[in-house]
Amino acid sequence: MNKKMNTRQLTMLGLLTAVLLLMAYTPLGYLNIGPLAITLNVIPVALAAVTLGPAGGAVIGGVFGLTSFLQCIGVGGSSAMGVVLFGINPFLAFIQRFLPRLLDGLLLGYIFKGVKKLTNVQISCFVTGFFSAFLNTLFFMTALVLLFGNTDYMRELIGGKNVILFICSFVGINSVFEMIASTIITGLVGFALFKAKIINIMPGETKR
Repeated sequence: MNKKMNTRQLTMLGLLTAVLLLMAYTPLGYLNIGPLAITLNVIPVALAAVTLGPAGGAVIGGVFGLTSFLQCIGVGGSSAMGVVLFGINPFLAFIQRFLPRLLDGLLLGYIFKGVKKLTNVQISCFVTGFFSAFLNTLFFMTALVLLFGNTDYMRELIGGKNVILFICSFVGINSVFEMIASTIITGLVGFALFKAKIINIMPGETKR
């Protein structure tokens, strides 16, 4: 049984990695608008957390973070902000692009497990989808302000605004769209995977 589970988990991990890479390197994953981009790459991260738990979510989140960083050097597209941040400090640019996505995937696995104990699988999938986009934006912008807030580039972007006001106005409609799309798609696909018995009920949990 454990061997079968491990094989299935590895297959799902490989499939979600392929989906994320396809999205990251085609227009499916990013819609560039100004310095930020609307990204749907949070969806494979959420599905990895739902199907594979915190470890799987962290792996796919890490892949997402790596593809995001590579855009700073023009691999698989280009990020206007990423190029500037890489020019300021390549190491901090890597941290700012990579760590938030890895942490997002890790926490999503625990969020899914926690909500599933309180409600049911379908609601848990929708909630996980929402938090995938929400936490990605929160961690990304927090890292941006903490690591680059004292640079001339960020001072110009902030323009003397309150930091929280700047973040809200900067992410704007992008984050709203991401949260809506991730919530709906993760909820529907996640529940379909549950019906296909790809998401399993653990011993002691209730099938609801």
